[in-house]
Order: sequence, then C-alpha cells, then structure tokens
Amino acid sequence: MNELREGYDTSVIMITHDLGVIAETCEEVAVFYAGQVVEQASVEAIFHETAHPYTSGLLQSVTSLDSAQKELYTIRGAVPTAGNFSPGCRFADRCSRCMPVCKEKAPALTQVAPGHLCRCWLHAGAEDVSFQIREQETFGLVGESGCGKSTTGRTLLRLIQPTAGRVLFDGVDLSALSKEEMRKKRRDMQLVFQDPYASLNPRMTVRRLLEEPLVTHFTLTQGELEEKVSWIAQAVGLAPEQLERYPHQFSGGQRQRISIARALVTKPRFVVADEPVSALDVSIQAQILNLLMGLQQELKLSYLFISHDLNVVRHISDRVGVMYLGRLVESGPTEEVYLRPVHPYTQALLSAIPKRDPSQEKQRIHLEGDVPSPADPPKGCAFHDRCPRCMDICRQQVPPETEPEPGHRVRCHLVQGA
Repeated sequence: MNELREGYDTSVIMITHDLGVIAETCEEVAVFYAGQVVEQASVEAIFHETAHPYTSGLLQSVTSLDSAQKELYTIRGAVPTAGNFSPGCRFADRCSRCMPVCKEKAPALTQVAPGHLCRCWLHAGAEDVSFQIREQETFGLVGESGCGKSTTGRTLLRLIQPTAGRVLFDGVDLSALSKEEMRKKRRDMQLVFQDPYASLNPRMTVRRLLEEPLVTHFTLTQGELEEKVSWIAQAVGLAPEQLERYPHQFSGGQRQRISIARALVTKPRFVVADEPVSALDVSIQAQILNLLMGLQQELKLSYLFISHDLNVVRHISDRVGVMYLGRLVESGPTEEVYLRPVHPYTQALLSAIPKRDPSQEKQRIHLEGDVPSPADPPKGCAFHDRCPRCMDICRQQVPPETEPEPGHRVRCHLVQGA
C-alpha cells in the first residue's frame, strides 16, 4: 500500500483498530467514538500528547512486546448505541475524569494545540467571551498561548460549533444557520491561518489555490475567473509568472501573501487573521502588516487580529481584548488599554514588552506560577493564584464585568473596590 501510494501520488484513508498499523503508516489520525471524531491530530501528537481520555484509554489497553506493563487498562462499560446517547459528552459514562458538565452539555471539537483537535470539556477553549467588531475596524485579541484566542476566532467563523451563546453577523445568528446557509455566508467571512505552508495544498499551483474559493462560491466564466485571480495577485504583490508555481517554491513571507490572497479573493467583509506574522522576520512582518492595512482600506474589511505580539497588535488594532484562561478580562480602545491598563494581568503583559531603548529602565511585573489547566480552573477569579494584588473576594467570586471608562471594559474585583 505504501509503495502504491508513493508511486501513484495517492492519498489513503486507513480504517483500522490496530494502533501499531496507524503508528507505522499514517501521518494524521482521527479517533472515533460513538459516531463522532473525539480527537484529531498528527500521529506524533496522538501517541505522545494525547488529549482525550478515550484516546488515552485506547493507548493504555494495547499489548506490546517491549512493555513492562503486566495489567492492561480497561475502559469500563460499552459504547452506547445510536438513540441512547447522553445529552452531554457521549463518553461521559465511561470516563474516569468525568465532571458534572460532561453529562449536561455536549462538548465542541476545540483546538488544544495547532492542528490538534479534541472534543472534551477538559479542554474547553473560551467561555463568556463577548465583544463587537465594527465595520472597517481591527479588533486585536491578545493573551498567552492556550488562553482561547484561536478557539474564539474559529468559533466566530463556525469552524468550531459554539456550545452556548450567539455569533451575530449583520444581525444574523450564525449558529442557527444550516450548513448550506453557512456555506453561502463564508464568502463574506474568511480566515488567514498562522502557518501558510501547512494551510496551502502543496499539490496545487498558486493559480489553482486562488481559483478554488471562487469556483466554490461563484459561477464565473473562464475570463472572469482569470480577471479576479489577476486582480488579487497584483493586490498582494505576486507577479503573473508566480501563479504557476507551487507553495514550496516561495519564501515564508511570499507564502503568507498567497494565504492572504486566498482569503481575500472572494472579497469578504470580515477576516480572522490568526497569528499571520508570528513566523516571519521583522522586515517581512512589516510588509505583511502594511499589506493587511492597505487592503483593509481598499476592500473596506473588518479584522479580528489574533496575536501574542503586543507591539504588533498596538500597531494594527483600533481596539484590543485581553484573554486569560478562556475569558476576556479587559477590552477597549487600543491606546486606552495600553496607556492605562486596569487588570493586573494586562499590566503584567504590557510590562513584559521588551524596550527598544537600552537606556530605558525596565520595570517588569513577574507573575508566579503557570496558567492553570482549563480542566480544573481556580474558583473565583481565574487569575487570583498568580495575581500580585489578590484579595479574599478574588478567591471566592468570579468578578463581574464593569466599565470604568466609556468603551473600556474590565473583569476585576479591584475595579469594584476602587
């Protein structure tokens, strides 16, 4: 099979219960349970960075000649049949780490790491996140890795199905749309991925990569198709002869231009840019940022710009939101938040920005400990066990959202007690 795959340049779906076969022959793995994909990732991540309890149970139940394990792990009970699924997680009755929420609500397929998806409440991505993005505005979303930024962006585009709440676009609740209705909406809502190489099909030329969204969403003549491809290629700075090349023949900055062109070729109105410049050097980063800002003016775009680079976010964003452990803890006009941060977490993040003037004194706020696990968040304010200004109430109650200045919203007990 491997020889045929390589000889005929063919893709293969391997369906098997033999995990050894999976380990030796596959690059990507999807784990099924009760008719659902519960985990999907690279074969290395599935075997070494397992996220779902069912996957973990499967791996622990495998016999091996090189293992000293004498007693195999057993997953209790049996797989439920169709029609007998619980209203919550389908694995809840057999899970050794089951929580009350698992039996009440069905978890969504969320991203626990780039390219690693898991359907489990132990990896809940974002909770109680509320903000508005205005027309032709850039809303920056910042926070440490794993805080829920990418999950929020993908939920807005319904690449991840929200388990509660609403996502409104022009007053329409996207979560209530059928698949066909949502497909039509996608021409107005696009995504620029963090890794341009992984998100571009290596077997397609740039021309085919740019034609594919147009063919999917519109009925065009060949002449109209060529005209639109030429327009977007010119807009992002690609030469005509480059359209016949493949992604691997470009530099990182050029590949990101291709990703941007693919996202904008349908002339969307809203774009989620997920860490679009994090892997680029400073000079190329500046080119891509200028490109995004120029296209925003030309096409009247609205952006959700996701990044952990606070300098980049300040440069490109009109308003900014700060996330911690799946919650939006502070948001407001960019300059207001950067110059007058209220939440201790925002203050700590901003103090960590490297100063470009070597003579300027650095006064950093050092946070103790690590970000808690979303599977076992602290009671009260999620930030209290790392906060240098923690009070007793912080350990007991989730702080409500307040607005100390018009448009500047904060979720912190310190504002209440001021």
